[in-house]
Amino acid sequence: MTAAPTSRGRVVASGVGLDYDGSTALDDASIEVHAGEFFTLLGPSGSGKTTLLRIIAGLLDPQRGRVAIDDVDVTHTPTQKRDIGFVFQNYALFPHLTVAENVEFGLKIRKVRSDARAARVAEILELTALGGLGDRYPAQLSGGQQQRVALGRALAQRPRVLLLDEPLGALDRALREDLGAEIRRIQQEAQTTAIYVTHDQDEAFILSDRMGVMRDGRIQQIGTPEELYRAPNDLFVATFLGKTNLFPGEVVETTSAGTVVRIGDSLVTARPHATSDATSVYCSVRPEQLVVSDTVPTGHHKLISAVVTDSRFLGQRQTVRLAAEGIQCSADLDPYGPVPAVGERITLSVRIGESALVPRETA
Repeated sequence: MTAAPTSRGRVVASGVGLDYDGSTALDDASIEVHAGEFFTLLGPSGSGKTTLLRIIAGLLDPQRGRVAIDDVDVTHTPTQKRDIGFVFQNYALFPHLTVAENVEFGLKIRKVRSDARAARVAEILELTALGGLGDRYPAQLSGGQQQRVALGRALAQRPRVLLLDEPLGALDRALREDLGAEIRRIQQEAQTTAIYVTHDQDEAFILSDRMGVMRDGRIQQIGTPEELYRAPNDLFVATFLGKTNLFPGEVVETTSAGTVVRIGDSLVTARPHATSDATSVYCSVRPEQLVVSDTVPTGHHKLISAVVTDSRFLGQRQTVRLAAEGIQCSADLDPYGPVPAVGERITLSVRIGESALVPRETA
């Protein structure tokens, strides 16, 4: 995914901190969101992602650090003067106003001329696929339609930055996927910067140009979805972003091809070690990266021998569970290819340089 071409809406939060009743809600949180980018703050409940979003919005004042939009310090600027749009999980629509009137509301507050308001409302209704629904009231709409109204209202004033706080959390999975794709399309067409909060990694993968994973008020890692999934820098990021198999090992050396790790009797070359001072590591291998076979394929390293303990057909994949010298792991296989039988002893291997290393000290 690429960010929409625009020159406005760059957001920088530097060393932002906030305490609640003696407990740290945010601890030295720093992000840089590029103009036109879709950036996601991802983390479990209580990780500080909504707190950081509300500080960027001006709804909370940080006790430490600063926030800048387009190189202008807005740390103590009122929300209404930051040129932002905000979309909440509960939509916050005015029930007594029609769809068109909800979209128009902010433009009226800003005293935009009536003809300009009408043109902008028509443009927004088209952008959000709400054409023909302008005369309906929120109670007459589905949850997905109401969320698009909230999105349209936030975008009507052409904000530099669009902030979205778990806007799909109240919707079912299928609708969330569809509406998530719509939010991404609308953001790109509107050419605005978006900062999106969610605890759902699938949502983050679908939407994001880049994302920051948060835990206990801190930013653990920032990167593209692929970078974070393939090269997590600690155990939390590795396990939060999906299932992974963890093979304990010891770093032997670092070469131009990657970091060499001893796992049992095997030497495995993994991606360059993110924290070079740690020697006791886990080799993190995603289930789809794990190769189950009688022999080690060309271009792969043997990890360990294992016995198949369970096998399940899950539609697009066959998940095989394995016991490997006290380690429980799983592999996702092509359901149309060969699948080992329960009780069969096989060899587990991984493509050279594709597994990731995370320090065991973070466990």
